[in-house]
Amino acid sequence: MARVLVIIPAYNEAETIVQVIGKLHARVPDYDVVVVDDGSTDATARLVAEQGIAKLLRLPFNVGIGGAMQTGYKYALRRGYDIAIQCDADGQHPVGEITQLADAVDAGKADVIIGSRYVADSDYTPSFTRRVGKSFLSRWINLLVGGGITDTTSGFRAMNRAAIAVVARNYPEDYPEPEVLVILHRAGLKTAEVPVNMLPRQGGASSIRPGRAVYYMVKVTLAACIHLFRPHNGPKQGG
Repeated sequence: MARVLVIIPAYNEAETIVQVIGKLHARVPDYDVVVVDDGSTDATARLVAEQGIAKLLRLPFNVGIGGAMQTGYKYALRRGYDIAIQCDADGQHPVGEITQLADAVDAGKADVIIGSRYVADSDYTPSFTRRVGKSFLSRWINLLVGGGITDTTSGFRAMNRAAIAVVARNYPEDYPEPEVLVILHRAGLKTAEVPVNMLPRQGGASSIRPGRAVYYMVKVTLAACIHLFRPHNGPKQGG
């Protein structure tokens, strides 16, 4: 049986973190869970520790989603997990559908499986800003990696050991999800999708404001190009 680790990056998610961990424990009790507290200034870390279900890794200050996720992937690599799944702390990712991702990776469908909001009909309705950004980034990333990915910004994704080894060494710092697909493509790894029904945020606020949408698209566009042409030696096992 594959050893599965769920990585939850968390920054000031006291409103939702207990609920998310509790749902994971009820739905997939055989999966291990690690919360990477990204320098939270609220009660996030204390609540995780008090719950006693998940492993808690505390970063000394806020390094951003990229640094938090890379910390989680390093943890997964060094402890020999077969599959690592990113699950957000805000309650958007459907815990009830998490086994779809792990099972698809375990069956060898691809090295990386993304839970997509757009590959099939769902109730998810993004804002106008997100629709524009999603459409542009999906077209751009698909142009770079050869197509087939509808939801390049989804953070609900599972990776096998080969992919974990790549992102543990090299993970973008800011708005990383689309860039990671280019990095994995350069490493010769395959990405596929399964449909999921994303939920509204259960608390807190998104870090992507409409005013930052242009910066987000420009930054990811340029960074993806850099990753595409940067030399890459492919997957490498080890800590």
